[in-house]
Amino acid sequence: MTVEVKICGVRTPAILEAAISAGAEFVGFVFFPKSPRNLTVPDAVDLAGAVGRRARTVAVVVDPDDDLVDRIVANVRPDVLQLHGAETPERVGAIKTRAGLTVFKAVPVSDAWEVAAAERYSAVADRILFDTKAPPGSELPGGNGLSFDWAILEAAAAPFALSGGLDANNVAEAIRQSGAALVDVSSGVETAPGEKDSVLINQFVHAVREAAPKQKKAS
Repeated sequence: MTVEVKICGVRTPAILEAAISAGAEFVGFVFFPKSPRNLTVPDAVDLAGAVGRRARTVAVVVDPDDDLVDRIVANVRPDVLQLHGAETPERVGAIKTRAGLTVFKAVPVSDAWEVAAAERYSAVADRILFDTKAPPGSELPGGNGLSFDWAILEAAAAPFALSGGLDANNVAEAIRQSGAALVDVSSGVETAPGEKDSVLINQFVHAVREAAPKQKKAS
């Protein structure tokens, strides 16, 4: 089964084209002012418009209020909303209903019990994205370049997405151990925070394509 790729934190037309040309199925736009990958809604409009049908667009938000959700939906018109904050299942359901879009819910984990607890989102989110817990004091809920023990995802209900410290060197092993149906990369294809590199993007997507037939379990 094909493992899909999401290049997250896309900020420029050149990197957008690099991600699509490499074969990424998803491109992510971050709407979080504390992130070095942050975009304003007007900036994202042009990028999203350039995607067309070549990939699916993902708007990444952190504990958004209704106004931000409405502005993104009306102007950027993403295919997916990715909720990357402390949203409760009730809030996820409310946002999904309001937006009328596919919703991914990012859940930070470090232990198997947290993976099991994430199932409470399964009734309201279209896909759960397991990510590394942010280190103490970090202002960013994701994109910190840290991984976790992928083996704890053994009992996770498929299909799910995986993020956290992935790069071209470790993504094959991450797929093999976890059985993820989608892998999400940001800092792992950057030369500096927020500065993505087309060569690293190509290497990452190639590594995923090479690894997918050998993954440990069907997604």
